[in-house]
Amino acid sequence: MTNMSLTDPTLYLNRELSQLAFNYRVLAQAKDTTFPLIERLRFLFICSHNIDEFFEIRVANVQKKYLLGAALNNADGMQPTELLKKISDIAHDFSQEQYRVLNELLIPALAQENIHFIYRTQWTQAQADWIKRRFRQEILPVLTPIGLDVAHPFPRLVNKSLNFAVSLEGKDAFGRDSGLAIIHAPRSLERVTRFPDDLCPHGDYFVFLSSIIHAHAQELFPGMNVTGCYQFRLTRDSELFLDEDISEDLFKTLKLKLHERQYGDSVRLEVIDYCPTRVANFLLAQFKINENHLYRVQGPVNLHSLSVILTKIYRPDLRFPEPGPEMMSGDLYQQPLMQQLKQKDILLYHPYESFHLVENFLLQATHDKDVLAIKLTLYRIQTDSSMVDALIEAAHAGIEVTTVIELRARFDEEGNMELANRLQAAGVLVVYGVLGYKTHAKMMLIVRREQGKLVRYVHLGTGNYHYYNARQYADFSLFTANPEMTLDAHYVFQQLTGMGRASKLKKMVQAPFMLHKTLLALIEKEIAYAREKKPAKIYLKLNALTENSMIAALYRASQAGVEVKLIVRGMCCLRPGVAGVSDNINVYSLVGRYLEHGRAYYFYQNGEEKVYLSSADWMERNLFHRVEICFPIEEVTLKKRILKEAFEYIFKDNLYCWQLKEDEQYIKVQPKKNEKLFSGQETLLAAYQTQG
Repeated sequence: MTNMSLTDPTLYLNRELSQLAFNYRVLAQAKDTTFPLIERLRFLFICSHNIDEFFEIRVANVQKKYLLGAALNNADGMQPTELLKKISDIAHDFSQEQYRVLNELLIPALAQENIHFIYRTQWTQAQADWIKRRFRQEILPVLTPIGLDVAHPFPRLVNKSLNFAVSLEGKDAFGRDSGLAIIHAPRSLERVTRFPDDLCPHGDYFVFLSSIIHAHAQELFPGMNVTGCYQFRLTRDSELFLDEDISEDLFKTLKLKLHERQYGDSVRLEVIDYCPTRVANFLLAQFKINENHLYRVQGPVNLHSLSVILTKIYRPDLRFPEPGPEMMSGDLYQQPLMQQLKQKDILLYHPYESFHLVENFLLQATHDKDVLAIKLTLYRIQTDSSMVDALIEAAHAGIEVTTVIELRARFDEEGNMELANRLQAAGVLVVYGVLGYKTHAKMMLIVRREQGKLVRYVHLGTGNYHYYNARQYADFSLFTANPEMTLDAHYVFQQLTGMGRASKLKKMVQAPFMLHKTLLALIEKEIAYAREKKPAKIYLKLNALTENSMIAALYRASQAGVEVKLIVRGMCCLRPGVAGVSDNINVYSLVGRYLEHGRAYYFYQNGEEKVYLSSADWMERNLFHRVEICFPIEEVTLKKRILKEAFEYIFKDNLYCWQLKEDEQYIKVQPKKNEKLFSGQETLLAAYQTQG
């Protein structure tokens, strides 16, 4: 056994660099010709969205530390100056690769399918005439060009908005000749437009808003000569800081902060690749950042906003085939769900099994005259949710409805505030959780009167109550009437809505109180079995693994001889394969059709296998600063399902699975000689389609 200290910085990978590595794995899907073409384009847009958020939150945080001269409290020991340099190098390479994939792979492949992006130099006369009319009727009236001079200083531009720097010659009607103007494109303008059918011979033809504005910029400055038009986009710090110690009203404070988010500190400037250096330097000076923050791109600077094009192309042959109307064993619909739960627990694996059953669970309760109360946590949910309609209907029917809405769910704050107003107006009791601790648990509790007694039923999940996400994210749902589990749910809701000491839970484990301690104890038990020369295994499925003490515990398990197999979709700060430290640890990441989102924990425990599902990743924020739940799966058949479907299928995957190596590189898993190709996601799709 090595004498290496488990606090040695070389044993821990940097979380920001690990996040960038994850996006390279996502970008690889855009290159994968085994995926349908439109889906490859979707993966490119997902990358762009991910990188935007990475700069808005992670890079912004490191930059703040740098400006304050503060250290980063990372186990890897990397400090802001070094980390910002590494992020810049990798992110610049990533940006170039992203646009290479767009320009050299996807756009030519789309053209072969008669889906075309037409640039202004390629317009036919008929197309140019149509664009001119559209510009004058739909675009020009909402544009406000700003000529820069003493009376018109550089405008305060909104985060990630599309803008143009326009160089000018000549004087205007007032004799001004500053030589530079700014055009801001309002978000109300469509970023990509499809030409009418009569201008789209044998296919789909699209034009970018940036091309239209560039072609007609001259009309915004009559009598002057436009010598250049250069699109650019600024990314700002978007992290919300709420001083909850002095916030008397979280709702009002958050509403004010949401406006401020649009104008946070500058963290990245993207400009079109042919933008002159003098113009780029002028913009950098305005935003108070240096050339390390400058990204020259070969295409539209607002790449993610182009994802609207996915709704404009009707080509089922270029998409993943739709899996059946609703994949669900028919017997689950044969009788009311609460009646079925008297006999057994029910486990669902979305999206292979339909999320409609979760919605129906709530709807059945809404229409049940014996239901007295419904309680639900809401972290993310779509605005047109049938579940929200059901909650309102239940409140109107006289059922006591309580929702714990997490207003601070990042980038969903505004929607959650609107939701809170709507529910309150309908008579729903709305609370915002606990100051200082985001409510990330996913729970629905139903209280029903049966034969003079009150009986509880719960739904517990690893994902949000969001129907559209449930069609894209792989998540688990558990329905149970187990008295101890449902009482635990009652206690957790009581903590969230009331005050008092944390209740001792019978089945569930809750963060921020006992989850970290319980997980460490389970690992230590596995270590003890290994030291007794007994079989010992730990399998974990997570979105992220960054918490130092959990990583150190897994290192100790490896040193003791425990077989540790981890599926970590995104950030992973554990370094596998280090001799004498982590040589019994394998780390995998699956990036496929669906986003692997469900958290599952498996401990062999000398044959008394412990299986848990959870809302929590193994990150400091989840274990110590959020309200999370972890719940056991106790029925043997359900344990076997999770072991097979959540773990073994991914360990066996040789199509979409990656493995993290000691040198921090992720290597695509390749089939061994004479080994059949196997995809865990496709196998599950086929299996549940057959059952449905």
